Amino acid sequence: MALSPSLAVPLAAYELPVVGIEFDQSIVTILGTLAIAVLIALSAFFSSSEIAMFNLPKHRLEGMIEDEISGATLVKSLKDDPHRLLVTILVGNNIVNIAMSSIATAILSLYFGGLVGVLLATFGITALVLLFGESVPKSYAVENTESWAVRISKPLKLTEYLLFPLIVLFDYLTRQINRLIGSTGAIESPYVTRDEIQEMIESGEREGVLEEEEHEMLTRIFRFNNTIVKEVMTPRLDMTAVPKDAPIDEAIETCIQSGHARIPVYEGSLDNVQGVVHIRDLVRDLNYGEAADDELELADLIQPTLHVPESKNVDELLTEMRENRMHMAIVIDEFGTTEGLVTMEDMIEEIIGEILEGGEEQPIEEIADDTVLVRGEVNIEDVNEALDIELPEGQEFETIAGFIFNRAGRLVEEGEEITYDGVRITVETVENTRILKARLTKLEQPADDEPEPDDAAPLEADDDHE
Repeated sequence: MALSPSLAVPLAAYELPVVGIEFDQSIVTILGTLAIAVLIALSAFFSSSEIAMFNLPKHRLEGMIEDEISGATLVKSLKDDPHRLLVTILVGNNIVNIAMSSIATAILSLYFGGLVGVLLATFGITALVLLFGESVPKSYAVENTESWAVRISKPLKLTEYLLFPLIVLFDYLTRQINRLIGSTGAIESPYVTRDEIQEMIESGEREGVLEEEEHEMLTRIFRFNNTIVKEVMTPRLDMTAVPKDAPIDEAIETCIQSGHARIPVYEGSLDNVQGVVHIRDLVRDLNYGEAADDELELADLIQPTLHVPESKNVDELLTEMRENRMHMAIVIDEFGTTEGLVTMEDMIEEIIGEILEGGEEQPIEEIADDTVLVRGEVNIEDVNEALDIELPEGQEFETIAGFIFNRAGRLVEEGEEITYDGVRITVETVENTRILKARLTKLEQPADDEPEPDDAAPLEADDDHE
């Protein structure tokens, strides 16, 4: 290709005087190429430093310091001022990339002329920087964040000293501009947020890092502090209690028949619970106590208990019960009426799942892929999880039995059905006025062109019950 007279430079006539020494064009080309290679390495260093430093979580860095890993303390000192650290990396990286582009332009212009040399240098250096100065080093830094952060900490600190005037200047200018535009200038958050941790849990389960049981337990832990006592308590109708004036033998028999080690003791009615008694104390004092059998009274063995509102958070109650060394609390409403009771076991089950005793049935029994049999007191949230549905929760109810009563607006009988949002609910077992069991079946979704009712269909009795 012929070069225009204005752009062409005679190769043999080109000489570069430097410190009294003349370099011909071939030497300039060699030195320039070596300089570009060094600058690419420096570009890779700065690019990988940015990834390694800002991808290293603070909690992991603190663990490295506790493990006394060499260089971890220097890494922490750099990260203590993330804004200054970022300016150091960006100033160094931009100086390197601009110098690399200038040298490449000068060398290529010697051979191809000014305009063509500029174009070749632009595209050539861009390709080199993207590949060897950005993509490859950043990929390496992502895979070796901790070790690479330690290794580059000393060179970064040295860079900060060498470029100190420029770093101070651009650090100041950046902060002032951020202030003008109303930005906080925050570069990294100190720790991951609650939502980010939950997203990690979901992602870990999808990728197979977490087992299904581990995923469920971690999910329950995050849900725990949003759970109120009303959602986990044993309702008043299911409470087993003894009157304060009952004989010791009757209290022991009540414990044995109910299968509970502790039972509440009330005076007059359940709205006046005095405390709880433990079967261990009943048997010990009856058989080995100093008092005679006719002198021993149940009131002497009552232990105090907590009375808590139904809206109290479960995590707060658990802490309070641990501090007071109590295993049971009585739940009351706004009028002081007893609503139910909650035990330490009830709250622990919210984290680890249902703890079943011998002969006790599963609260949610899977009948088929699209059908489950649930107890009436099971929370709607647990039913939604089991069947992958979205039944709503209301202020007046949290259980599947409460949902059925709310939709019906009356007492229901065995065999009656309700259909809501693609779910058929059949009342299986009713005792007096209580729904003990219900069968839920997830129906096939209608085609897009078929209208789907928004509200529940009215309850209808089967032919056998009409």
